[in-house]
Amino acid sequence: MAAELTVPQLSAKHRPTLDQALSAIRSRAYWSPHPEHPKAYGETAPADGLAAFEALRGTRIDLGQPGTDGWTGAEKSPYGPELGVEYPHVDPDVLLPAMKAGMAAWRDAGPEARALVCIEILARISARTHEFAHAVMHTSGQAFMMAFQAGGPHAQDRGLEAVAYAYEEQTRVPGQADWSKPQGKKDPLELGKTFTAVPRGIALMIGCNTFPTWNGYPGLFASLATGNPVLVKPHPRAVLPLALTVQVAREVLAEAGFDPNLVALAVERPGEGIAKDLAVRPEIKLIDYTGSTEFGDWLEANARQAQVYTEKAGVNTVVLDSTDNYKGMLANLAFSLSLYSGQMCTTPQNLLIPRDGIATDAGHKSYDEVVADLAASVGGLLGDDARANALLGALVNPDVKTRLEAAAGLGEVALASREVTNPDFPDAVVRTPVMVKLDAAKPDPEAPFLSECFGPVSFAVAVDSTADALDLLRRTVREKGAMTVGAYTTSPDTERALEEVCLEESAQLSLNLTGGVYVNQTAAFSDFHGSGGNPAANAALCDGAFVSNRFRVVEVRRQA
Repeated sequence: MAAELTVPQLSAKHRPTLDQALSAIRSRAYWSPHPEHPKAYGETAPADGLAAFEALRGTRIDLGQPGTDGWTGAEKSPYGPELGVEYPHVDPDVLLPAMKAGMAAWRDAGPEARALVCIEILARISARTHEFAHAVMHTSGQAFMMAFQAGGPHAQDRGLEAVAYAYEEQTRVPGQADWSKPQGKKDPLELGKTFTAVPRGIALMIGCNTFPTWNGYPGLFASLATGNPVLVKPHPRAVLPLALTVQVAREVLAEAGFDPNLVALAVERPGEGIAKDLAVRPEIKLIDYTGSTEFGDWLEANARQAQVYTEKAGVNTVVLDSTDNYKGMLANLAFSLSLYSGQMCTTPQNLLIPRDGIATDAGHKSYDEVVADLAASVGGLLGDDARANALLGALVNPDVKTRLEAAAGLGEVALASREVTNPDFPDAVVRTPVMVKLDAAKPDPEAPFLSECFGPVSFAVAVDSTADALDLLRRTVREKGAMTVGAYTTSPDTERALEEVCLEESAQLSLNLTGGVYVNQTAAFSDFHGSGGNPAANAALCDGAFVSNRFRVVEVRRQA
């Protein structure tokens, strides 16, 4: 097929971005090519983006995929409205062979061309960030500003980060080499060698409900940039953002002279559950999944023909030992507990507080005082309904609401949840967090704080001492996993002990955050999301290990 986009054109446009991304992953310094302020996209962008989103409602997104055998779609916004968008339902027996047909040309294009095409896809998505933000908002329940930033530039950053790692790993080995081995008085042995990064096969990306783009883009772009076709299977409640992504990717691939079927969409009918069927097909060689531990464990155990990358559930913990900024600590934790109604895999759940209290710059604070002050801080932060709606968003599904309501019966309630009305979306289910007091000294193998309670639920757990807090931290990370660990201490010895636990148990640690950076946020190109070293996830977003096993290097030797 004729290419409207040539590699030289793409190189002139995007090679500087690729080089900056490569520099950023090496330096770990702050960098982002994607603006996170809505006004950066032009004066008319907000209205244009909303209009584009509204124009999608009640329509059919026809991607022109092979194997389309019907249409499906049943998304309802957590804010209330039905989206009414229909998507192609596919016959994998037809689609998967069609996806493989373009692999050879995509492989032969080489790492740089693939990276440049991927960056063009991201650039076009970036230009439509306002439209994507509404799509993310109305499938995940995120408030608009969070959907704009996390679902837009931050997700695009994570995709670009994966492209940079993919390029770096594939180019560690030269494309060719002349080999000459001296043989003393005889002529040397001489060979010409070529080395090609060869893709594993079709990749299956299984999307999540809460962060369809942020969690989806790393695996999608890591696989595509390493030469693998990608089949995108969205969560049935969050199809639209990933359907738009697939649409853009197919357009760019076609314009660049590649088979658009290198990226395709698989949407399930209500209750169909196609992920299990697709995951064990022999054509599927890579799987990326974000979601429940139960299904993640099933994939790891049953999709034996594939390399499986999972981000599952964990019990995120904050240890409170001491602080020299009590007010800042409370404000930082209050925001962390409230953001997106705690519906983040990085939100703190267990707050481990010595029962004798902690030392602070405001004097000694007892366990009860710390809990009461934190509850008051959350209450103050969310006291105004307009601000509460902007921070909380909406509960993503009824299961979260059920867990929230049940949590109040698990112990003494330190902070009761309240209902918040959203005047723009009266059908939205908006709730403030609940905080429950529990005691680690009461032996109970089924203690609530030993399992994840996903949603706006936190447990203020009384422990005998900081040493006991560290023991409980180690246990929960080792047995249940953790995406994040936070801690507050003014003691160098305690700080070193915390670091040692997290180093030994492979958990990402944030110390003494009191400003505008929060434990449940990570920055692409600098922070690692998960570690791959504890049960919460078997991979990190993003590092060399996340991309290097998506391809193999095949060598051809020729007699010189």
